[in-house]
Amino acid sequence: MLQKALVICFLLVSTSWAEERKSGDATRYWPQWRGPLGTGVAPEADPPVHWGESRNLLWKKALPGLGHSTPVVWEDRIYVTAAVPEGEALGPIYDDAPGSHGNLPVTHRQRFVVLALDRSNGEILWERTVRTSVPHEGGHYTSSLASASPLTDGERLLAYFGSQGVYCLNLDGEVQWKKELGVMRTKHGHGEGSSPVLHGETLVVNWDHEGQSFVVALDKSTGNERWKVRRNEVTSWATPTAVEQDGVVQVIVAGTSRVRGYALDTGKVIWECGGLANNIVASPVAGDGMAFVGSSYEKRVLLAIRLDGARGDITGTDRVPWTRRRTTPYVPSPLLYDGTLYFLAHYQGVLTRVDARTGQDRPGPLRLPGIGNVYASPVAAAERIYITDLSGATLVLSHTETPEALAVNRLEDSFSASAALAGRQLYLRGEKNLYAIGPAPAAAP
Repeated sequence: MLQKALVICFLLVSTSWAEERKSGDATRYWPQWRGPLGTGVAPEADPPVHWGESRNLLWKKALPGLGHSTPVVWEDRIYVTAAVPEGEALGPIYDDAPGSHGNLPVTHRQRFVVLALDRSNGEILWERTVRTSVPHEGGHYTSSLASASPLTDGERLLAYFGSQGVYCLNLDGEVQWKKELGVMRTKHGHGEGSSPVLHGETLVVNWDHEGQSFVVALDKSTGNERWKVRRNEVTSWATPTAVEQDGVVQVIVAGTSRVRGYALDTGKVIWECGGLANNIVASPVAGDGMAFVGSSYEKRVLLAIRLDGARGDITGTDRVPWTRRRTTPYVPSPLLYDGTLYFLAHYQGVLTRVDARTGQDRPGPLRLPGIGNVYASPVAAAERIYITDLSGATLVLSHTETPEALAVNRLEDSFSASAALAGRQLYLRGEKNLYAIGPAPAAAP
């Protein structure tokens, strides 16, 4: 009977994914760090509300090495990246970055790997080592050497390891091209974390560090450089976002000096706006003609930017219809869902919910039950908000005028990577394991 039940479950899942493939609707999958819309929302997903180590856990797979990169999901596969120590222990090697604190030394040579897993059972289908090297800096104890998330267009997989290079693989794990962009020297030696963004045929990488910063656009098929623009910026860890406005696709890149909108086809700055703090970690989100970007290191600020008519320096103009100077995000990025903007205070368990167009509270800051420090960015689907903290707890909230706590679910791991949502499943990448959360299969007749 058990074998029959497993066969029936597999057939049901296979049928579901076959329907997804037939539809060709990429919004059914999670192709990049902030999902198909770049906002943290999975419009076609409907994951469970309740789960645990013995409830609605489809499978749990130990992963090699360490990585804080979010899994990406396409059809019947999940793709993740990791840095895997190998060989005898070194030194250890400590970086000498000015102001370094809380950093871990480099103790081993690392294999930088990309993995593909079977979505139905977590089996590792292939593991590809794209580079082996001794990193020049270890990073903060809360970071990893594989924090940048991969992305896919359904034909190729693009994996970015910062100073270790950009790699394009086919979906069978064969490297198609690779490109090195240099050696990144991060502030305080805290490590690298920005992910690339893909729009159409163009891959965009933000390279803000303690040397000459730049943003570069690469052809996704060949790795050839389309354009490269210098930036007067220091280290940031924010991932760009791409949005179309007035028939022009622009890439929005946050930075300490300015947040800027670059034309995707030329790299020309369309608009720029000052006012953020140092140490930009939270990534901008955009939709419905608006963009939102925040920081909370030396000062708290969140800017709302109206993209229609934004040209040149818009600091202090009517293209910035509202700002917030309290409970603004530091590590987790904002979530934009159905005209509502959600953001966490710094990286703590306080959530603010506002009208995205006006900035008015809906209903304002909420202290979240059962949640501690949060590094993962919130995600949303099926009128629900999912917030995962470092200790393994995920709070599920209703997406309503007054959010209601629907569940607090706990797993035996620590989570810095943001969740990925696809179909009826939610995927959580922990320090040790990758979890597939989903409704239990129906019992066999």
